[in-house]
This record gives sequence, structure tokens and C-alpha cells, in this order.
Amino acid sequence: MEQAFERALWSSRFVVLLAVLASLIGMLILFFLAAESMVVLAWDFIAGLAEGGLPVGFHARAVGEIISAVDDFLLATVLLIFALGLYELFISKIDVAESDERASRILMIRTLDDLKDRLAKVVLMILVVAFFKNVLHVRFDDPLNIVYMGAGILLVSLATYFTHKAGHSDNHTLSDGRKS
Repeated sequence: MEQAFERALWSSRFVVLLAVLASLIGMLILFFLAAESMVVLAWDFIAGLAEGGLPVGFHARAVGEIISAVDDFLLATVLLIFALGLYELFISKIDVAESDERASRILMIRTLDDLKDRLAKVVLMILVVAFFKNVLHVRFDDPLNIVYMGAGILLVSLATYFTHKAGHSDNHTLSDGRKS
């Protein structure tokens, strides 16, 4: 009875495949939507030039759409890292990635902490992009808004600096014993 329960309990890890597949589907959707918005923007740009000039406000629209696409690409990357990490942690190592010299260390997840660290770095980048996307809509008619924006940029810079610094300490050892 105990062995049967333990076997069933161990096999329950395969439920994680649902999260892996759902994450991959979400990743594909975001990649296609972001790419499609860039193609439409490029088409509008070419059409505007062919008609003798870009419409008023095109530059602001282009910057907003490009930042949104970068945000979508980053979120899609989070979903990819999450899917690969869950698969490697709960199902099986990805042998193709392990044997490929070109495989990025970011995609090889060995522990739950590895997965959290990698996701945190990409999520921080998403927050940075979202911050700058919102900065585009700030009105500078109040001096306090300029102070807030400066403080926000300082905080984003500090978060990026400390995240980079934490990931590149001299004595940082990877979970497989290699030095980073």
C-alpha cells in the first residue's frame, strides 16, 4: 500500500507538464503578437513614407508600440524560462541543451533557486521597460513630476546595478560546482 501511494505521489509530478505546455503556448502567443505589431508598424511606416510623409504623432505611436513589443518579448522570455525550468526540475533534464556547447546557462536550470534568480532578472527588465513606457506619458508641467521621474530612474538604476552585482560576485559558484 505504501509503495503504491509513493509511486502515485511521485508520478503526480507530471501534472507540471500542464504548466509547461500552458507557458509555451502563452510564450508563442506573445512572440507572435509582438512580432505582428512590429510588422504592422513597419508597414505603416513604409506606407507613410510612400505617401509623402509620416502622419502627425507617428513617432510617439511608434515609440509606444516598440516599447510594448519589447515588454511582450520579455514576458514571453519569462514564460520560456519558466517552462524550461519547471520541466528540468520536475520531469527530466533536457539532454539536448546539456550536450550543446552553445546552450545558454540561463536556460539550464538545476535548482528552484536557479529558476527564481533567472526569472527575477527578466521580471526586473519587464518592470524597467514598463517604467519607461509610463514615463512617456508624464507631463512635465509640475516640478514635482520631474523629481518623481528622477527618483524613479535612480531606483530603477540601483535595482539593475544590484541585480547585476549580485549575479557577478567573485566567489559565485553554480549549482554544478563551476564558477560563474
